[in-house]
Amino acid sequence: MAYPLSQVPVVVSVSAAHRRPPHVVVVGGGFGGLQTVKALRRLPVDVTLIDRTNYHLFQPLTYQVATAALSPDEIAEPLRTIFRRDRNVRVLLGEVTGVDLERRVVTMRPGVDELSPQTIPYDTLVVATGSSYSYFGHEEWRSHALEVKTLDGALDVRGRILRAFEAAELAAESPSRDAWLTFVVVGGGPTGVEMAGQIGELARDALPHDFRATDPRRGRILLVEATDRILPYFPPRLSQRSATALRELGVTPLTGHTVVGVDANAVEIRGPDGAVERVQTRTVVWAAGVTASSLAGALAGAAGADIDANGRVTVEPDLTLPAHPDVLAIGDMVRVRDRATGTANALPGLAPVAMQQGRYVGRLVGDRLAQRATPPWRYRDKGNLATIGRGRAVADLPPRLRLAGLVAWVIWLAVHLWYLVGFENRVVVFVRWAYSFLTRNRGARLIT
Repeated sequence: MAYPLSQVPVVVSVSAAHRRPPHVVVVGGGFGGLQTVKALRRLPVDVTLIDRTNYHLFQPLTYQVATAALSPDEIAEPLRTIFRRDRNVRVLLGEVTGVDLERRVVTMRPGVDELSPQTIPYDTLVVATGSSYSYFGHEEWRSHALEVKTLDGALDVRGRILRAFEAAELAAESPSRDAWLTFVVVGGGPTGVEMAGQIGELARDALPHDFRATDPRRGRILLVEATDRILPYFPPRLSQRSATALRELGVTPLTGHTVVGVDANAVEIRGPDGAVERVQTRTVVWAAGVTASSLAGALAGAAGADIDANGRVTVEPDLTLPAHPDVLAIGDMVRVRDRATGTANALPGLAPVAMQQGRYVGRLVGDRLAQRATPPWRYRDKGNLATIGRGRAVADLPPRLRLAGLVAWVIWLAVHLWYLVGFENRVVVFVRWAYSFLTRNRGARLIT
């Protein structure tokens, strides 16, 4: 539901009493947080943006860093650079570790170890701390199965993949060579499909002429998905087209299979018949299941709000925390209560959802300042895109436009270039992609 200004005394009375603009604290510099600050920077408010990194990461392309197609600086932009002309926006490097809803302050651990924790007061708080991958209760797998949700993780995966090919060259006559040339990607959603396809292209197109004692094309790439098809949120026909395209790249989709064990040397995979196969591998990439950030649970506990099995906190239709209209939560960490039915709905963990919510928060704050009512937030589905490889992609666009192949790939390129932050990044990434398309080469094959 929408809260009129009379129910949010902090925005009006605090501002009037101290003769200063309302202070909005935004936690998280991802898609939701970035759009929130962009929407607020033209309003008569002071904004403090807190993030544990000093950059905004274009997360949909981290897998391309992991497969040497792009460099880290091409998909990330410093937050201070983005807001350097906005004098009412302050950026702080740190991690919010707690929220006191009664005192209206957040506790922040600075990103510099020598500094002590700080408390920062707010008039309005926006939490957009996203999610992380879930290992389904097996945290011991985390040290063996790498992920590409962060820039550091993508660089780790890149190093692991490239070292695997180097090790296979060194162990060309050893029985361990096949293990080095086996890659397992867990999770058949867009990230897993894109990751597996890029490893396939790397092995088939970019590396074959670089090695002498071993052939990277002999690599085995397994894509493990627990449901009966990859890309389960796409129409079945597009899932089938994607599976065919992956096989053409040397990827073996294992649908209906579940990972039941991960260690430094192998992955245990249970098939539909219940039999468990132990696959020798040194490279496992995890892209299955997510859990909300720990701050979601902290907010739910402080406000008495509901959380689901994935740790997402339930917010009202206007994205506010129940009984706390001065606190809003957005992105992967929330479920939104439906105004008509009262049920809480979990939306896809996609960038468009967080971006739309961020823009809505900016509108909500502006409406409160102008003493206008704000309708509940409503998600506008713009469709789904996934790329498999060079000239291969699928697109499920509203109302019923379903595309596969080169046309879908061009649409995928255009959409990602459009939403990439920074004009320079758009130009550089476009040139990189054009070069890679024409030469089938990868220009960021550095082990760091």
